[in-house]
Amino acid sequence: MAGGPHCNDPVRPRPEPGCGCRMSRYHVPVLEVRAGGDVLHGGLPPGIVAMCHRQSTHAAGKTAGGGPLHGSAEREPVEWTGGARVKHERRREIRADDPALLWAGAIEVEHTSGFSRPWRLPHSRISLFPGDMLRRRAAMAAGIRIVLGTDSTHFSGRFSPVGGDELSPVDLLVDGEPVRTRTLTAEGSFRFDGLPAGDRTLELWLPQFGESRLRGLSVDAHARVWRAEPPSRPALVVYGSSITHGRQAASPTRTWPALTARALGYDLTCLGYAGECHLDPMVARLVRDRPADLIVTCLGINVRSQGTFTERSFLPAVLGFLSSVRDGHPGVPLAVISPIVSPSKENTTGPGGMTLAQIRRAVGEAVTLLGEHGDTDLHLIDGPDILGQPDAGLLTDGVHPGPEGHELMARRLAPELKNLMAHH
Repeated sequence: MAGGPHCNDPVRPRPEPGCGCRMSRYHVPVLEVRAGGDVLHGGLPPGIVAMCHRQSTHAAGKTAGGGPLHGSAEREPVEWTGGARVKHERRREIRADDPALLWAGAIEVEHTSGFSRPWRLPHSRISLFPGDMLRRRAAMAAGIRIVLGTDSTHFSGRFSPVGGDELSPVDLLVDGEPVRTRTLTAEGSFRFDGLPAGDRTLELWLPQFGESRLRGLSVDAHARVWRAEPPSRPALVVYGSSITHGRQAASPTRTWPALTARALGYDLTCLGYAGECHLDPMVARLVRDRPADLIVTCLGINVRSQGTFTERSFLPAVLGFLSSVRDGHPGVPLAVISPIVSPSKENTTGPGGMTLAQIRRAVGEAVTLLGEHGDTDLHLIDGPDILGQPDAGLLTDGVHPGPEGHELMARRLAPELKNLMAHH
């Protein structure tokens, strides 16, 4: 059989002649499958409608100026429904490495032939940041968003799931306003339909937890796509642990750093690394070199839990970290948040021999000492003032704030930082 052993199988329809779509050896289309209106990727379970994509006569996408846009293609889908063919809306694919996409909040973006992956450490120098877990956390896209301009009313895309970590949801903002949250399918897909017509700026906030490898995006076939430079805003850089990383938050725009940045009108870089806030000197240098108008550090909980330092070494480590950051940002307000409450750890010693209360005092002492030596732009915020003993019920496990805890932290922290900036 010239067409393969399954060409006559009625549940495996043959591709339209000359369609050029990428088919499996069983003639199962591998591009899209529709089930209940959602775009999925994969095989052909019974009752699911297969989509074969034939190259349209308008084969290449266009930029706003009418020229070809790198990495985009317009496709005309054809649906098989038991022999009948019904045309559906066209889609235009945008490669993840398309220059029209702005990866805001990323330190670097790694582009490969199959996906693009944003990093919260410099991927080109990743060997200078030891620790497999630190690198894994840095490949998670907390605070990172893809910004583009388009007039499309449809917006979708797909990630490649990696490892055992489930990806958090994605959020979409249109012209700066939150529109919807989408939980990813098992295959890593998301879809937004019915977006406002006209020229808009889309801001896709990537999953804050789970490694984000973006394979591509899709818009309406005849939609224009362009690089949208967001309005110039002051820069906020935040460094911390899992509490800053925000896995337990409801979605990427609802972590306390994202909520705080929005309340202040600042542009966020989130350097929260779950389980990996150990005052690494190379991370201090990264913060030192990152443009910032306001810096917030949240220090101490990982040190208590993992015994990174002892009572002898912790205070010098905090002094050194903050001094390195200050070297690159003279005169920039730097807020240091001591650990929020964690009832079971307050008065029990961790592997390094310190209680959380001792660690909190040491963080405060470091700020006091540096202030006495001339750093008048360094400010201590006591963690329990942001989330304290009366709020312990908002901790999901005695350590990590849940969705309401993140919102409470932002509501309390934003006015503190706003007041700090007003008097700067």
